[in-house]
Amino acid sequence: MTTVGFIGSGHIGSTIARLAIEAGHQVVLSNSRGPETLADTVAELGPRASAATSGEAAAAGDIVVVSVPVKAFPDLPAKPLVGKTVIDTCNYGPERDGHIPELDGTSLTSSELLLRYIPDALVVKAFNNIFYKHLLSLARPAGAADRSYLPIAGDSAHAKTAVTEFIESLGYSVVDAGPLADSWRQATGTPVWGTPYGPFSNEKGEPVDEHAIRAALATATR
Repeated sequence: MTTVGFIGSGHIGSTIARLAIEAGHQVVLSNSRGPETLADTVAELGPRASAATSGEAAAAGDIVVVSVPVKAFPDLPAKPLVGKTVIDTCNYGPERDGHIPELDGTSLTSSELLLRYIPDALVVKAFNNIFYKHLLSLARPAGAADRSYLPIAGDSAHAKTAVTEFIESLGYSVVDAGPLADSWRQATGTPVWGTPYGPFSNEKGEPVDEHAIRAALATATR
Protein backbone atom coordinates (compact mmCIF):
# COMPACT_ATOMS: atom_id res chain seq x y z
CA MET A 1 0.00 0.00 0.00
CA THR A 2 1.20 3.47 -0.94
CA THR A 3 0.27 6.72 0.76
CA VAL A 4 -0.55 9.33 -1.87
CA GLY A 5 -0.59 13.01 -0.97
CA PHE A 6 -2.69 15.41 -3.02
CA ILE A 7 -2.00 19.11 -3.43
CA GLY A 8 -5.21 20.15 -5.16
CA SER A 9 -8.39 18.08 -4.94
CA GLY A 10 -10.42 19.24 -7.91
CA HIS A 11 -11.84 17.00 -10.63
CA ILE A 12 -8.61 15.23 -11.59
CA GLY A 13 -7.15 15.09 -8.10
CA SER A 14 -10.29 13.67 -6.50
CA THR A 15 -10.74 11.16 -9.33
CA ILE A 16 -7.18 9.87 -8.93
CA ALA A 17 -7.83 9.71 -5.17
CA ARG A 18 -10.97 7.66 -5.73
CA LEU A 19 -9.14 5.20 -7.99
CA ALA A 20 -6.27 5.03 -5.50
CA ILE A 21 -8.66 4.15 -2.65
CA GLU A 22 -10.24 1.43 -4.80
CA ALA A 23 -6.74 0.07 -5.46
CA GLY A 24 -6.02 -0.16 -1.74
CA HIS A 25 -3.87 2.95 -1.28
CA GLN A 26 -4.11 5.57 1.45
CA VAL A 27 -4.77 9.17 0.39
CA VAL A 28 -4.18 12.51 2.11
CA LEU A 29 -6.08 15.34 0.40
CA SER A 30 -5.44 19.07 0.51
CA ASN A 31 -6.60 22.19 -1.27
CA SER A 32 -6.12 25.95 -1.07
CA ARG A 33 -9.17 26.47 1.15
CA GLY A 34 -8.22 24.29 4.13
CA PRO A 35 -8.80 20.69 5.22
CA GLU A 36 -12.19 21.39 6.76
CA THR A 37 -13.59 22.09 3.27
CA LEU A 38 -12.75 18.52 2.26
CA ALA A 39 -14.83 16.85 4.98
CA ASP A 40 -17.56 15.66 2.61
CA THR A 41 -15.05 14.26 0.11
CA VAL A 42 -13.16 12.41 2.84
CA ALA A 43 -16.40 11.00 4.25
CA GLU A 44 -17.39 9.77 0.79
CA LEU A 45 -13.99 8.17 0.12
CA GLY A 46 -13.95 6.32 3.43
CA PRO A 47 -11.44 5.39 6.14
CA ARG A 48 -8.35 5.31 3.91
CA ALA A 49 -8.82 9.02 3.12
CA SER A 50 -7.95 12.03 5.26
CA ALA A 51 -7.57 15.79 4.78
CA ALA A 52 -4.64 18.00 5.72
CA THR A 53 -2.81 21.17 4.77
CA SER A 54 -0.81 21.08 1.54
CA GLY A 55 2.43 20.89 3.49
CA GLU A 56 1.14 17.97 5.55
CA ALA A 57 -0.14 16.16 2.45
CA ALA A 58 3.25 16.64 0.77
CA ALA A 59 5.07 15.29 3.81
CA ALA A 60 2.75 12.29 4.17
CA GLY A 61 2.85 11.07 0.59
CA ASP A 62 5.15 8.38 -0.73
CA ILE A 63 3.96 9.86 -4.03
CA VAL A 64 2.51 13.37 -4.23
CA VAL A 65 -0.01 14.44 -6.88
CA VAL A 66 0.08 18.14 -7.77
CA SER A 67 -3.15 19.21 -9.42
CA VAL A 68 -3.38 23.00 -9.24
CA PRO A 69 -3.52 25.93 -11.66
CA VAL A 70 -0.09 26.75 -13.07
CA LYS A 71 -0.38 30.22 -11.53
CA ALA A 72 -0.37 28.52 -8.10
CA PHE A 73 3.07 26.92 -8.57
CA PRO A 74 4.82 29.62 -6.45
CA ASP A 75 2.62 28.65 -3.48
CA LEU A 76 3.65 24.97 -3.41
CA PRO A 77 5.41 23.67 -0.28
CA ALA A 78 8.89 22.95 -1.65
CA LYS A 79 10.57 21.71 1.52
CA PRO A 80 8.42 18.62 2.20
CA LEU A 81 8.68 17.67 -1.49
CA VAL A 82 12.46 17.28 -1.40
CA GLY A 83 13.31 13.85 -2.81
CA LYS A 84 9.65 12.98 -3.39
CA THR A 85 8.16 11.56 -6.57
CA VAL A 86 5.69 14.20 -7.73
CA ILE A 87 3.03 13.60 -10.35
CA ASP A 88 2.27 16.79 -12.26
CA THR A 89 -1.27 16.71 -13.70
CA CYS A 90 -1.36 20.43 -14.49
CA ASN A 91 -2.14 22.14 -17.79
CA TYR A 92 -1.27 25.73 -18.64
CA GLY A 93 -4.18 27.95 -19.60
CA PRO A 94 -3.44 31.66 -20.19
CA GLU A 95 -7.11 32.53 -19.71
CA ARG A 96 -6.89 31.20 -16.13
CA ASP A 97 -3.19 31.46 -15.29
CA GLY A 98 -2.36 34.73 -17.03
CA HIS A 99 0.30 34.83 -19.72
CA ILE A 100 3.64 33.26 -18.82
CA PRO A 101 6.15 34.19 -21.55
CA GLU A 102 8.24 31.00 -21.33
CA LEU A 103 5.10 28.90 -21.74
CA ASP A 104 3.61 31.06 -24.47
CA GLY A 105 6.80 30.40 -26.42
CA THR A 106 8.64 27.10 -26.66
CA SER A 107 11.52 27.64 -24.25
CA LEU A 108 9.91 25.73 -21.37
CA THR A 109 7.23 23.17 -20.60
CA SER A 110 4.86 23.67 -17.68
CA SER A 111 6.48 20.70 -15.92
CA GLU A 112 9.90 22.33 -16.25
CA LEU A 113 8.40 25.50 -14.80
CA LEU A 114 7.01 23.46 -11.90
CA LEU A 115 10.49 22.09 -11.29
CA ARG A 116 11.80 25.62 -10.78
CA TYR A 117 9.56 25.91 -7.73
CA ILE A 118 10.19 22.41 -6.36
CA PRO A 119 13.76 21.83 -7.64
CA ASP A 120 14.57 18.88 -5.40
CA ALA A 121 11.47 16.85 -6.30
CA LEU A 122 11.34 14.12 -8.96
CA VAL A 123 8.62 15.34 -11.31
CA VAL A 124 6.68 13.07 -13.67
CA LYS A 125 3.99 14.43 -16.00
CA ALA A 126 0.88 12.24 -16.03
CA PHE A 127 -2.94 12.31 -16.06
CA ASN A 128 -3.01 15.76 -17.71
CA ASN A 129 -4.27 14.48 -21.08
CA ILE A 130 -7.48 12.73 -20.03
CA PHE A 131 -10.93 14.03 -19.05
CA TYR A 132 -11.62 13.22 -15.41
CA LYS A 133 -14.84 11.34 -16.20
CA HIS A 134 -13.00 9.19 -18.74
CA LEU A 135 -10.22 8.57 -16.20
CA LEU A 136 -12.78 7.17 -13.79
CA SER A 137 -14.77 5.10 -16.29
CA LEU A 138 -11.95 3.60 -18.41
CA ALA A 139 -10.01 1.95 -15.57
CA ARG A 140 -9.63 -1.79 -16.22
CA PRO A 141 -7.91 -4.67 -14.42
CA ALA A 142 -4.49 -5.89 -15.54
CA GLY A 143 -4.75 -8.15 -18.58
CA ALA A 144 -8.07 -6.74 -19.78
CA ALA A 145 -8.26 -6.57 -23.56
CA ASP A 146 -9.68 -3.03 -23.44
CA ARG A 147 -7.21 -1.59 -20.93
CA SER A 148 -6.24 1.97 -21.88
CA TYR A 149 -2.83 3.64 -21.91
CA LEU A 150 -1.66 6.95 -20.46
CA PRO A 151 1.54 8.80 -21.41
CA ILE A 152 4.08 9.88 -18.80
CA ALA A 153 7.17 12.08 -19.12
CA GLY A 154 9.99 12.63 -16.68
CA ASP A 155 13.74 12.80 -16.15
CA SER A 156 14.11 10.31 -13.28
CA ALA A 157 13.99 6.61 -14.15
CA HIS A 158 13.30 5.80 -10.50
CA ALA A 159 10.35 8.19 -10.34
CA LYS A 160 8.97 6.95 -13.65
CA THR A 161 9.05 3.38 -12.33
CA ALA A 162 7.17 4.43 -9.19
CA VAL A 163 4.56 6.36 -11.18
CA THR A 164 4.16 3.51 -13.67
CA GLU A 165 3.49 1.06 -10.86
CA PHE A 166 0.99 3.45 -9.30
CA ILE A 167 -0.86 4.07 -12.58
CA GLU A 168 -0.95 0.34 -13.30
CA SER A 169 -2.53 -0.25 -9.90
CA LEU A 170 -5.29 2.20 -10.82
CA GLY A 171 -6.28 0.31 -13.96
CA TYR A 172 -4.14 1.73 -16.77
CA SER A 173 -1.00 0.86 -18.71
CA VAL A 174 1.73 3.39 -19.45
CA VAL A 175 3.58 4.78 -22.47
CA ASP A 176 6.92 6.44 -21.69
CA ALA A 177 6.78 9.75 -23.58
CA GLY A 178 10.36 10.77 -22.80
CA PRO A 179 11.90 13.50 -20.59
CA LEU A 180 10.14 16.51 -19.09
CA ALA A 181 11.40 18.61 -22.02
CA ASP A 182 9.13 16.50 -24.26
CA SER A 183 6.08 16.72 -21.99
CA TRP A 184 4.65 19.39 -24.31
CA ARG A 185 3.64 16.48 -26.54
CA GLN A 186 0.81 15.69 -24.12
CA ALA A 187 -0.18 19.28 -23.31
CA THR A 188 -3.52 20.95 -23.97
CA GLY A 189 -4.49 20.92 -27.64
CA THR A 190 -2.10 18.16 -28.76
CA PRO A 191 -3.34 15.00 -30.51
CA VAL A 192 -3.01 12.90 -27.35
CA TRP A 193 -4.93 15.39 -25.21
CA GLY A 194 -8.52 14.30 -24.68
CA THR A 195 -9.36 13.25 -28.23
CA PRO A 196 -8.18 9.60 -28.21
CA TYR A 197 -10.48 8.77 -25.30
CA GLY A 198 -13.57 10.10 -27.04
CA PRO A 199 -15.60 13.33 -26.81
CA PHE A 200 -16.44 14.88 -23.44
CA SER A 201 -20.10 14.28 -24.24
CA ASN A 202 -19.45 10.53 -24.01
CA GLU A 203 -18.82 10.23 -20.28
CA LYS A 204 -17.87 6.56 -20.49
CA GLY A 205 -15.06 7.28 -22.94
CA GLU A 206 -13.39 4.95 -25.42
CA PRO A 207 -10.48 2.59 -24.60
CA VAL A 208 -7.16 3.59 -26.20
CA ASP A 209 -4.33 1.17 -26.95
CA GLU A 210 -0.58 1.71 -26.85
CA HIS A 211 -0.23 2.21 -30.61
CA ALA A 212 -2.79 5.03 -30.66
CA ILE A 213 -1.06 6.87 -27.82
CA ARG A 214 2.38 6.53 -29.42
CA ALA A 215 1.01 7.70 -32.78
CA ALA A 216 -0.65 10.72 -31.20
CA LEU A 217 2.54 11.69 -29.35
CA ALA A 218 4.57 11.34 -32.54
CA THR A 219 2.32 13.67 -34.53
CA ALA A 220 2.35 16.50 -31.98
CA THR A 221 3.76 19.81 -33.19
CA ARG A 222 4.72 22.92 -31.30
